[in-house]
Order: sequence, then structure tokens, then C-alpha cells
Amino acid sequence: MPLPQYVVITPVKNEAAHVEATFRSMAAQTHRAFRWIIVDDGSTDGTAEALEKLTASQGSWTRVIHRPPGGARRAGGAVIKAFNEGYQSAGTDGFDLVVKLDADLTFAPDYFERLCGEFQRDPALGIASGVYRECRVPGQWELVDMPRYHAAGCSKVLRLECFKQIGGFIEERGWDTVDEIKAMSRGWKTCHFPKLVMDHHKPEGSAAGQWRTGIMHGEIFYRCGGGLLFFFIKALERLKTPSAYGATCGLVWGFLRALFQRQALLVSRDEARTYRGLLKARIRERLGFRTQLDANA
Repeated sequence: MPLPQYVVITPVKNEAAHVEATFRSMAAQTHRAFRWIIVDDGSTDGTAEALEKLTASQGSWTRVIHRPPGGARRAGGAVIKAFNEGYQSAGTDGFDLVVKLDADLTFAPDYFERLCGEFQRDPALGIASGVYRECRVPGQWELVDMPRYHAAGCSKVLRLECFKQIGGFIEERGWDTVDEIKAMSRGWKTCHFPKLVMDHHKPEGSAAGQWRTGIMHGEIFYRCGGGLLFFFIKALERLKTPSAYGATCGLVWGFLRALFQRQALLVSRDEARTYRGLLKARIRERLGFRTQLDANA
């Protein structure tokens, strides 16, 4: 049985230092993308020129869309606006999966072949990814810990049916949590596969800094309906890592600011309950209790 076909959308801005390596990884895939649409979001560092050179000899499976410069790009909204422009140009025929891929990743030639195989084996799998490593200390690559239900936002694969059911990605920070909450609320499975490893060459938060990244995560936690009790537990857990104090302080400030401002939730009440159920299951898991996540594994 043939593997599912997939379309890759890559929003990119000022990634001249990494885009060629990502391009090499994509071009080497043993199960090549049906189409790869790269949306250059107004790069000013030579990324656009590099993309034109890289795609010139690749034929019709690659396409570059150029957007005009628009200043600094905020995480979330602008990224997904660029993604959505690429997705709208992809059509809906000829593929089964849609991929949001960053332009600062490298991965093995069989990465997408194996990931597509997981979707083929499990019709209930709606969203998935591999895992990724980051190098914050020269020469030391470390895996980034993620909840079992989470698929990495830097390389996220969605079954097209699931993607349509959840209404696509929201153009807000927190899109890569909201999509999973909405998917699980509709009966889809979401996860990552530990044996599929990517290298993320620009660590999360390296551009914005720990404080601002922490604020963003605190706000997202509130707007996804995480609740005060679960947030308190999350903040205490973060304090175990002294090097992350800046991010933890930002996390607390971001959550409390969203709470006192009564910022609008990004999910419905039922979806917020789904999210709190996931948080509760994760706490129970860390305490050694068997959870529904284990049963679905």
C-alpha cells in the first residue's frame, strides 16, 4: 500500500544561515514531498536569493512565494499568516498530510518516510512529529522534553481531514497547542515519536530571549484554559532548573497579566476541559500512576 502523500509549507524569515541545510535534508528524503511551498516572509539577509538558487534545479515539486518586508516577525500570528498563504496555494488534491516545517532543521533521509508510515498504520492519528535536539552549549546536543501528546511546532504533520476539522491553525501565539487541544476534543490522537530525531539549529527563544519567551508561554497557558492550580504546579517544576529562572519569571508574569486582563481564551470551554484533563494526566504520570495516555500508547 503506497504511503500517504504530503505537502510541506515552510514559513521563513532571515534564515540564510540554516536554510540550505534544511533544503538538503528535504531533497534527500526517500519519500519525497508531493509539493514543498516555501513562503519567504520579507527576508532581508539573503534568504530569498538563496531559496531561488536552491530551488532553480528542483522542478515543480518546490515553489517559493515572496512576501514584502514587514518588520520584525512576532511568534505565532505572522508565522501562521505566512503558512496560510502557502497552504492556500497548495490546493487540496493529491495529498493526505500537511506539514508545517521550519527552515532551521536537519533530519535523516527516511524521516518523512517513517513518519508517513505511522499515519498509514493508525487512521486515528491526527497530528504527529518526531523529537528534536538543540545545542545550547557548544558540542552538546540535548533532546527537548515534550508532553507525550505534543507534536513539535517546528515540524508538525497533520492529517488533512484533521486539519480541516479543527479549522487549520489559528493566527495567534499558542497555535501549536490549540491545534492539539481541538484535535483531541474531536477524537484524534496527537503524539511524537522518540525514534525520529531532528536537529533544531536555532534554539527556541534564542531570538526573543528567556524573559519574553517565558511571558509568551505564560499567556498561552492561560488562554488555552490551563487554570491557576495547574499553572502553579508548572511554575514550581520550572524552578528546579536554575538556568531557566528568567524564563520562569516571565512565565509567571505572562500568566498573571493574562489573568488580570481577562484575555479571551483561544479554545471553547469544552476544549479547555480537555486541556486540563491532559495536564492532570501528565501530573499523575509523573507521580507514577497509569493514565489514559498509557492505554493509547
